[in-house]
Amino acid sequence: MKRFAISFLAFALALCAPDSVLAQDSKKSAEKTKAKKKKKTPPGPFSWVSPVSASKLRTLPNVSHGTFKSASMSVDVGYYVYLPTGYQAPENADKKYPVVYHLHGGRPGGEGKSVSLASFIHKAMEAGDIQPTIYVWPNGGPMSWYNYPQKEIGMGEDVFINETIPHIDKTYRTFGAREKRGIQGFSQGGRGTTRIMFKHPELFGSTAPGGSGYGPEKTIQENDGKESENVVFEKGYNAWDLAKVYADRKDAPKLKPMIWVGTAGFNYETNLQFMEYLEELGIPYEKLISPDSPHSTVDIYKKKGLELMQFHDRNFGK
Repeated sequence: MKRFAISFLAFALALCAPDSVLAQDSKKSAEKTKAKKKKKTPPGPFSWVSPVSASKLRTLPNVSHGTFKSASMSVDVGYYVYLPTGYQAPENADKKYPVVYHLHGGRPGGEGKSVSLASFIHKAMEAGDIQPTIYVWPNGGPMSWYNYPQKEIGMGEDVFINETIPHIDKTYRTFGAREKRGIQGFSQGGRGTTRIMFKHPELFGSTAPGGSGYGPEKTIQENDGKESENVVFEKGYNAWDLAKVYADRKDAPKLKPMIWVGTAGFNYETNLQFMEYLEELGIPYEKLISPDSPHSTVDIYKKKGLELMQFHDRNFGK
């Protein structure tokens, strides 16, 4: 009874409180909630081998984890690979498959960051919506797809190009040919895809950068390689300059990338600006816009993932 009386008194006082006091309390509560949302867990220490938990892996059909020894770094490098149903069947022992590399977002790298996309890929293949294709999720290194010699094991792009791709071609039954090799990525992986496809167009017959941070890439371009006070890349090592270098090449293999992005993504506008830039350079492209999708690979895959997969499928041919 006493406790009820105290609670009732508090309720009565709250009703009598001035609107300004109630408004201040409400504002403080909202600010606390906002602060909690903004607070992010700092990334853990980087490792070139970063497997997901065994329980998560069990939910991903036809996916396995692999490693190889890096000749340049003398450390193991991890990756995930999706092998189509029937890959292991004796009757398919001589069959070769196209391959798509998905470059993860975030920094530092980790091969498990986007491997959950395998569920969408498996569903599309099982339904016959796309041809049997190998998908690979590599590790992008401490600076996520950038070469960064300031770090001892920081040459993310070189490891991917010179070591990961040759290892996959040697270990799995890929065609080992440009016209049957695709690359895509999202966020940091979209940035990496853009830079890499323009630097190495002879390697990829199907290219699709998604949700790319073209704003930071512009900052790097305009500040002689400086992304921030603490992060400085080589001058000219950015998506905007590399697109121009590619456009000026007379002997460059033809590219027609698909740019994919959600309209609710925070970098939607800069993706549109980069598309305009490609038009100015005379570089053809396709676009895949996901209505109301935030900066989320999974959300875009739920709405438009099949279109992205079928884009690669068309490029590979039958």
